This record gives sequence, structure tokens and C-alpha cells, in this order.
Amino acid sequence: MRRDNQSSVSEFLLLGLPIQPEQQGTYYALFLGMYLTTVLGNLLIILLIRLDSRLHTPMYFFLSHLALADIFFSSVTAPKMLMNMLTQTQSISYAGCISQVYFFLSFGGLDSFLLTSMAYDRYVAICHPLHYTTMMSQNLCLQLVIVSWVLSSTSSLVHTLLLARLSFLKENTLHHFFCDLSTLLKLSSSDTSINKLVIFIIGSMVITVPFICILVSYGHIGATILRRPSIKGIYKALSTCGSHLSVVSLYYGAIIGLYYLPSSNNADDLDVIVSVLYVLVTPMLNPFIYSLRNQDMKGALRSILSRGTFSV
Repeated sequence: MRRDNQSSVSEFLLLGLPIQPEQQGTYYALFLGMYLTTVLGNLLIILLIRLDSRLHTPMYFFLSHLALADIFFSSVTAPKMLMNMLTQTQSISYAGCISQVYFFLSFGGLDSFLLTSMAYDRYVAICHPLHYTTMMSQNLCLQLVIVSWVLSSTSSLVHTLLLARLSFLKENTLHHFFCDLSTLLKLSSSDTSINKLVIFIIGSMVITVPFICILVSYGHIGATILRRPSIKGIYKALSTCGSHLSVVSLYYGAIIGLYYLPSSNNADDLDVIVSVLYVLVTPMLNPFIYSLRNQDMKGALRSILSRGTFSV
């Protein structure tokens, strides 16, 4: 879609994080460490699942794709933010900004669909254990992942195409450290009513509906446990669902705080801080949650380390 030549902007200015100039070095080191931890931690999860045959199950198949999505999700925004902090520049090209919006929404939506697939897997494992192998077949798992990638890519493409048709006549300064869709809509001089309507509709499909499905899945899990109360059953449910519930709480908690809770006109700094939680902190914590709370992952890690020790 072509925009009016008079409204074309060659770049946007990212004001970045609300931190003092003398603190830039400290925060740069902190965010660089967080980004590297995110990449290396999630790569470790993918490697463990790939190398340990005990982890070749539907749950860990979904987890490997979630880890891959988290790497891409953080890589959409973090490297540009770190580069701007290092070089003291604030600019991002128009094409780069639009591309950032597309990939940010795409991998963010992918996380939502994958977490829903993992919740369904836990539901089948606990509520229908005798039929687990049949219900969670390899073909079904592959289809769920493919559908997740297609739906997230398609939904983000719709947002991006609608964004590309907007005009930016006066302002090109974003009070953010990346090109956030809602922030860009505030800058536009065009009518954004269609964009906002599509955000509501697609947002319901990508965020609200999956979240409700997760709640329903865990509602059935809780009802199943209460019908057959036992210490062993409760412990098994906590051990298999605890890690997933922790990640779901972090992911949807950050989204609700960022996009759903009402904010005042002077809440830009708070929105930027919550965005850091959503973009950097949550993907970084996922590997720790699954490695510290999950016995299978810890066992796989010990097995790989022992094999490496013996080989040396």
C-alpha cells in the first residue's frame, strides 16, 4: 500500500528508556546480560530437548518451539535498543520500524498460541491419561505448531498492512525503545478507527481466546484433581503444570498490565518499563523456570553434563 508522498517519513526517533544519561552504561550492561541470557538459555532448552530422547514428548516439542519463539521475540527489539544505547543514536528507518512491528506482533502471538497448545497437552495428560498417546499424536502436535505459526504471521501481517497505509505528517518521535503499534497509531495524522477495530478483533483472537482456553483447560485439570483427591495426584499435577502456569502468569500478566489496564496520559514511562518486562524479562525467565522447576529438564542437563565429563 502506497502512502501520500507528502506524508512520507524516512525515519522515526526512539526516545528509549526513561533513564539518566549517567546511568546508560549500567543499564546497557544489564540489558545486554539479560538478552544474552535469554538467547543462551533458550538455546540450551532446544539443545537438551534435541539430544535427550526422554524429552521427545508433545510437551517438550511445544516447549522447543516456545524457546525458539522467545529468542526471535527478544531479538526483534533488544539488539536495536542496545545499539541505540551504545551509539547514542535514536533513529530507526521507516521500513525498519514497520518490519519491527510485524515481527514483534508475529512472535508475540506465536507465544500465545504455543502456550495454549501446551495447556491442552497438560489437560489431556491429566484428565485423559489412558488416551494421551492417541489424542496427542505426532501429527496433531505438528499441525498445532504449524497453525500457530500461520495464524500469528497472518494476524501480524494484517496489522502491518493497515499501519503502512497511515500518514505521519507532523510527528515522528516515539516515546518508546521500539516501534510499538499503539504508540505509532497515536502519532498518525490519519483516521485510525479501522486499525483500532482490527486490533480489538484480532487481539481477541490472538490473546483473549487463547487465554480463556488456558483457563478452561486448567479448570478441567483442577476439577479432575478434586474428584480424585490424593497427595500423589496433587504433586503430579503441580510437577507437570507448575512450570507452564508460571510462564503463563508472566506472559499474560505483562500483556494485561501493558495493554488492558487503563493508564493515564502521563503513564508513558510506566508503559515503557512494563514493556521491558514483557520483551526482556519474561523470555529470560522461561529457561530458569523450566530448568529449576522441572525434574525432566534437570535430569537431561545432568545427563548431558555427565556424558561431556566422561568424554573428556
